[in-house]
Amino acid sequence: MSIKQERLAGIIAREVSDIIQFSLKDPNVGFVTITDVVVSGDFSIAKLYVTILDKKFNSEEALGNLMKAKGFIRTELGRRLTVKKCPDLVFLLDNSLEKGNRIDSLIKQMK
Repeated sequence: MSIKQERLAGIIAREVSDIIQFSLKDPNVGFVTITDVVVSGDFSIAKLYVTILDKKFNSEEALGNLMKAKGFIRTELGRRLTVKKCPDLVFLLDNSLEKGNRIDSLIKQMK
């Protein structure tokens, strides 16, 4: 990934986190953490890897509600970015936290 892609990915992660936390009024999204952002080479697509930390919601259900709010999030992001065209947002579940917890519990069982 180029330096420009990495900088844009960092800005998108920070701004989308802020939008979800403070501007999004949908209570069905739950507590969402953005773990990684990958921007395509032509800056048209941004893949956002998210972790759903709220146990009240099923991860798939919360991701679906996040996808429903994608238009609002992209509009707000477009106002905050200084690029010509705001990239399309693709939200993907990041299960690395769950996998890490599972590995940790298996290691504890072995001891």
